[in-house]
Amino acid sequence: MSYDNQTAVVSTDWLARHVASSHVRVLDTSFYLPEHGRDAITEFKQAHVPGARFFDIDEVCDKSNPLPHMMPGATQFAEQVSALGVGNGDQVVVYDGMGLMSAARAWWMFRAFGHDKVAVMDGGFPRWCAEKRPVKRGWPRVEPRSFIAKLNPAMVRSLDDIRANLDSRREQVVDARAAGRFNGAVPEPRPGLRSGHIPASRNVPFDRLLDDETKCLHDPTRLRALFENAGIDLTRPVVTTCGSGVSAAVLSLGLYLLGHEDNALYDGSWTEWGGHSETPVET
Repeated sequence: MSYDNQTAVVSTDWLARHVASSHVRVLDTSFYLPEHGRDAITEFKQAHVPGARFFDIDEVCDKSNPLPHMMPGATQFAEQVSALGVGNGDQVVVYDGMGLMSAARAWWMFRAFGHDKVAVMDGGFPRWCAEKRPVKRGWPRVEPRSFIAKLNPAMVRSLDDIRANLDSRREQVVDARAAGRFNGAVPEPRPGLRSGHIPASRNVPFDRLLDDETKCLHDPTRLRALFENAGIDLTRPVVTTCGSGVSAAVLSLGLYLLGHEDNALYDGSWTEWGGHSETPVET
């Protein structure tokens, strides 16, 4: 059974057959939280998919904003992506070292800036390595290409948007954090943040969209059931959120695969909402 938007995901086998194509650009988008105890750049230098370049979500971001890895402007995104050798005509394939987490954020960013020829490698680098496929070491030399970006504001939500939605309830909000964080049963990993969730939001922890062993995405029937069992009406608009706007994109990807395209991502997510003393919180 295939997804409605099948081109948003490619298999490791597909990438192995196309990785040398002149119009395929592979980006390692790995990102780790401090508790993971891993360094993405060091790991990239030690091993990556042949031809891959490193896309750093902590560099391709608005550094004037105190919140972590917030969306950059279109000009900055275009300049940094061009420097990675990505052009508007290229098929971009993104992956990460977790199986699927930050790769979905990069996938969403490319689409938000008007580049729909982007796909996530299912299972990520762990699956690539488990299949004993070739890897490269070191830092690649890159020939820049021309990339033009234009932000689609309909794909991004702000603090004010979420506040307004508390009254209108026009959009459903679904949170990708673990259940304990969503319910307020465990403290937030970032200091100074309250525990709980945005009022009336629903919870679909992002890792539930993945097979525990392979880290590949579940089939469309199971994905649909995960959202519907959490109380999400897939005929209505959805906003995804999480801790800092990264794992929320896994839910955005899952929705898109199911053909649900009327969804946006709350970029500031819980780091912003939970960090404000006047925003309402439920537990």
